[in-house]
Amino acid sequence: MRDVAVRAVELARTKGAGEAAASGYRVRQVDVTWRDGRVEKITEATTRGLGVDLYVDGRYASVSTSDLRQEALDRFITESVALTRKLAPDPARRLPDPELYQGQAKVELQLEDSHYGEVDPASRRRTSEAMEAAARSVPGAQAILSASASYGDMLAEKFQVHSNGFEGHRRATDFWASCEVSVKDPDGRRPEDWDAAGSRHLSQLVDPAEVGRKAAQRALGRIGSQKGESAVLPMVVENRAAGRLISMLLGPLAASMLQQKRSFLEGKLGARIGSDLLTLSDEPLIVRGLGSRLFDGEGLAARPFPVFERGALRNYYVDTYYGRKLGMAPTTGRTSNLTWVLGQKPLDGLLADMGEGILVTGFLGGNSNSTTGDFSLGVQGYRVRGGRSAEPVGEMNISGTQLELWTRLVGVGSDPYPYSPIHTPALMFEGVQFAGR
Repeated sequence: MRDVAVRAVELARTKGAGEAAASGYRVRQVDVTWRDGRVEKITEATTRGLGVDLYVDGRYASVSTSDLRQEALDRFITESVALTRKLAPDPARRLPDPELYQGQAKVELQLEDSHYGEVDPASRRRTSEAMEAAARSVPGAQAILSASASYGDMLAEKFQVHSNGFEGHRRATDFWASCEVSVKDPDGRRPEDWDAAGSRHLSQLVDPAEVGRKAAQRALGRIGSQKGESAVLPMVVENRAAGRLISMLLGPLAASMLQQKRSFLEGKLGARIGSDLLTLSDEPLIVRGLGSRLFDGEGLAARPFPVFERGALRNYYVDTYYGRKLGMAPTTGRTSNLTWVLGQKPLDGLLADMGEGILVTGFLGGNSNSTTGDFSLGVQGYRVRGGRSAEPVGEMNISGTQLELWTRLVGVGSDPYPYSPIHTPALMFEGVQFAGR
C-alpha cells in the first residue's frame, strides 16, 4: 500500500498537479451475530483502496478508487487531474506547511494487537454465544423476548504520503462485543437496551458474558417505565450517555462551522461558557487509546492541547484549510481522545448528592442547533428519590440552550466511560427543564 500511495503521488506530479497527497489503506473486518440460540449472521470483508488529494493550478479535488492496477491507476490519475482543472480556483487549498509535520512524538502507542491473527472463527462464535447465554441467565430472564449478541474485530492499515515531504504509517486493531435485549412489558410494550465493550487488544476486552448480563439487566429495568411529570429538576447523566451532550458542544468547535457562521461558539475563545467543573483536554498520545494517533488526517504531528479550562474555551479544532480562511493557527481538524478533570465520586455518589431528580441513562432522538446552541432531546432513565434510583421513566424531553446548560454543571463523576474516545464521566446538572405529563 505504501508503494501504491507513492506511485499515485508521483503520477499526479507527472500529470500536472503542483502538489498531491495519497492514502493507501487496507481494512479487514469480521463480525459474528448470535441471536436467540443460533448464528444469525457472519460477515468477513477485506477492502482496500486509495484516496488522492490533487492541487492543480490553484484548484483542488479529492478522489478515490479501489482499482489499484498500474494501468488503471495511471488512467485514474490522468482523468482526475484533467477534471480538477475544470473546477473553480481556491487559493486556500494547498498542502500543510511542512513545519507542521515536525515534532511527531516518539511514543509507541500500541494500537495493534500482534495476536490478532490468532483469533479464529470458533472463538468468535463462542464469544457471541456466551453473551446471549449470559443475558438469558439473569433473574427475570423469562421476560426476555429476544437477545442479539455480536462480536467483531478489525485490522486496519494506512500509508499516507504527501508530495512536500510527509510520510506516515498506521496499523491498528479493534475488538468489540455488544448485546441488545428486548423484553416484554405487561402493558404490551417491548422495551429494549444494550451494552457494549471494546479495546485495541483482545486481552483487554472485558468478559463478554458481563456484556450480555448488563444488557439484559438494563432492558429488564425498563419494564414499567412511565412518563414522569413536567418539572425543573436536577439531572445526573450516566457516563455512557453523557457523550451525547459533549458531542453537541464539540461540533461547533470545528473551524468549518466558525467560517460558515454556523457555530454558537464563534468569537468565544477565552470566554467562560461553562462552570468551573468543565475542564477537558484533547490527548492524542494515550497508549492503546481508541482515538490515539501520531499524526492527523493532514499529517500534522499530534499534540495534546486544552479544550476547556474551568469553563473557559481555550481552543478550537482548526485544520489548515479553514485556518487559512480564518487567519487562525491550526490545531487539528478532529478530536482524538478527550480527558476530563474528574471528580471524587462515581455515579452512586452523585445520585446521593443529588437526592431528588432524574438519572438519564439514554437519549432518544432530538436535536441540537449548532448555530444557536438550542437543544431538545428525548430521554429515558430513572426517577431518583432519597439519593437512589427508583421507578423507570421515559417519553420525556429536556430542552434549553447549551450556554445555559453547561453553567449548570455541578458535579463530575470519577467514572470516565472507557469504550469511547470521548471518555465522558457521569455529569450532574442543576435546574434542568423536563417535559413529561
